[in-house]
Amino acid sequence: MKTKQTISRRAVLKSFGALGAVLVAADSTKVQAAESTTPLARKPARVGDARKIILEHVFKAPLIDTHEHLIEEKQRLDVTSSSHVPCDDWALLLSHYLNSDLLVAGMPKADMDQFLSPKVEPGAKWKLIAPYWRAVKNTGYAQAVRIACRELYAVDDVSAATVAKIQAGYEKTRRTGFYHHILHDLAGIQSCQVNCLTGVPFKESDMPTFLMQDISIVGMFAGPNIRQYAPATGIDPKTLSDWHRVIDWWFDRYGKYAVAAKSQNAYSRDIDYARVPAEKAEPVFAKVLQKDPVNPEDRKLLEDHLFWYAVEQATRHGLPVKLHTGYYAGQNSMPLARLQHNPGSASDLCRLSPDTKFVFMHIGYPYYEEMLALAKNYANAHIDMCWSWIINPVAAKDYLKKHIVTAPANKLLPFGGDYIPVEPVLGHAIIARRGISQALFELVDEGWLTLTDALELVDIVLHGNARQIFHLTQKTEALKTAEWVK
Repeated sequence: MKTKQTISRRAVLKSFGALGAVLVAADSTKVQAAESTTPLARKPARVGDARKIILEHVFKAPLIDTHEHLIEEKQRLDVTSSSHVPCDDWALLLSHYLNSDLLVAGMPKADMDQFLSPKVEPGAKWKLIAPYWRAVKNTGYAQAVRIACRELYAVDDVSAATVAKIQAGYEKTRRTGFYHHILHDLAGIQSCQVNCLTGVPFKESDMPTFLMQDISIVGMFAGPNIRQYAPATGIDPKTLSDWHRVIDWWFDRYGKYAVAAKSQNAYSRDIDYARVPAEKAEPVFAKVLQKDPVNPEDRKLLEDHLFWYAVEQATRHGLPVKLHTGYYAGQNSMPLARLQHNPGSASDLCRLSPDTKFVFMHIGYPYYEEMLALAKNYANAHIDMCWSWIINPVAAKDYLKKHIVTAPANKLLPFGGDYIPVEPVLGHAIIARRGISQALFELVDEGWLTLTDALELVDIVLHGNARQIFHLTQKTEALKTAEWVK
């Protein structure tokens, strides 16, 4: 399916400032000429020409988004149906991620609660964040929101003078079809992969070929979450074998529709899952069923066994396994001493299951050099840059630049917005395209790549890898005839 790329010229120009305006406005015939001439047959492109050519290619290329937490559009439009929409006004754009920067900058939690309250008038909310805005406005989290406001509501910044216009734009934009408009028409995203946060292991989306879904496996082994996972299967688990059948049911029913299996269990523990046989896990599972106390060692033993059972089911169904690594969302709660072990534990997973395609998310930030070594050494290790462009856009650019000259390019997935509200995904996508452009240009400018090499990578990285890794053509065909599709 071809996608009409409509990221605005305004977005392209703003992404590189005044220099971008000069470059993008240049004669497009030079771009065509440069593409048709091999680098060995001509003089190297001038710096301005190379930057312009790469920038235009990256901003025109379709993008596949490999990680979001978007709720369904109908839930977003009916805010009473979702706990993930605390308010239905412009403050919602700051409710995911940027709220953490504001709190870390010193904003009292009581003020944040007021800012996100549906009972506070939208026009009165600016004064709550105003004392902290200068401290956070240049972070990746804030830039994604500012860019989204610029592209959607035609305001250059969030301020006392613009919040009324932002609110009016919010109300005008928030209409049936606005997900597709923002993601596809404006951000140039062909499809998103969604990790549903509403509790169900697999979400039967109303837009199944556009909001493609992961199977959430974390509740299959962490806990496990019997209350959420068992009822739909009709199985009342009394033994570990019964619980295996519950896991089997979810994969047998949705494996052909899902794009991947996903776990964010790294928020609770290291990803050092050992191979544990069923006979050792059975007594612990019995304790869980009986609601008896389970010590940490036994809890890990059961989780490890069930993790590998779920991974084996995912592998049997041809599904990559996505695992959170690195940085934590939120604030004042990140155990860096544990996070630094993620890359080493990830290498053990790759070694223990060579037939499983692992996707390690968020570049393991801040330990991304180690994740790069992982991608270079293991055939079944893939690195997803989702979220990283707004955690630290300079580090993300650095990672992509190093990956290209270190590890195979087909191991790289460059973008996932990782948002619950849809609007900031647009800003995040523009930041990512800017960073990709910058990384490729620097490699050309420094002599590590020819311009031809850089341009060949654009389609491979922005959408080609995702198509192959997640079998998107096959999944799209299956989803067109899914039983819940009306």
